[in-house]
Amino acid sequence: MTFHIAPIKPQTTWTSLVILKTYLVEDNPTIRDNLIATLEELASVDAVGTADNENDGKEWLLKNPQLWDLAILDLFLKQGSGLGVLAACRDRRPTQKVVVLSNYATADIRQRCAQLGVDAVFDKSNEIEALVDYCRVQSGALD
Repeated sequence: MTFHIAPIKPQTTWTSLVILKTYLVEDNPTIRDNLIATLEELASVDAVGTADNENDGKEWLLKNPQLWDLAILDLFLKQGSGLGVLAACRDRRPTQKVVVLSNYATADIRQRCAQLGVDAVFDKSNEIEALVDYCRVQSGALD
């Protein structure tokens, strides 16, 4: 009598995540630095650059379309608005995501952002965990 023993597949408890190349447009250096540290630690994010105003944010994102997967935008900046950056990123690849992170995530702002093609809007005061979860999902989606 011959027995066939199937090889045992190793069990894994983690999933392979792709690092999200992320660009931040945020004018508050404390918020920007803390957000980068949090997302890099908890959500497979690599901050590839930052801007503190609309013009610099638009310029970098449009000139470097292959260098980013996710853009995180604040609405109120030193110069200009995150809405201008969002509008400039309308014609991005389907895998590129743009989210707004703002203290002013009202229903009206969410609607205006949706009209400009935002992928998600998060409130800085109470939705940071949701942003981390969103980044985790996106890094898994890039596999």
